[in-house]
Amino acid sequence: MEYREADGSDLPGLLNLLIQLKPDDDKLDEGQARKIWEQIQSLGNIRYFLALDGDKPVSTCNITIIPNLTRGGQPFGLIENVITDSGYRKRGIGKKVLEMAINHARWENCYKILLLSSSNLKPAHAFYESLGFSGDTKRGFELRL
Repeated sequence: MEYREADGSDLPGLLNLLIQLKPDDDKLDEGQARKIWEQIQSLGNIRYFLALDGDKPVSTCNITIIPNLTRGGQPFGLIENVITDSGYRKRGIGKKVLEMAINHARWENCYKILLLSSSNLKPAHAFYESLGFSGDTKRGFELRL
């Protein structure tokens, strides 16, 4: 298994993996995805981390580092799109990918990392708690648009 930051060559496999998050969502065509990827890369504060089995992405998450005017100017991180291919779960692969994002946040001097999870995904909650995340210190809200 290889663990690293994603680059543009990973995009087709990354899209195939990400569809497992919401199988009913419309799949982006590669042209749309490439434009979005270029925008992500130009911003400089978003990183995608991967586990690859050969050249196949099997686990990923992304972290956005958000500048902040409180906490002495320390930024915070937001982790999203956490997924491990269903055939690769329970092997510690997702843990290593999330640890890469956490270590990136530490390197960026973040004072906290936010991560939201669907309220009904109890096994995922236990997984996040095993990495030190707490579901008790804050309450998440969302407004779907």
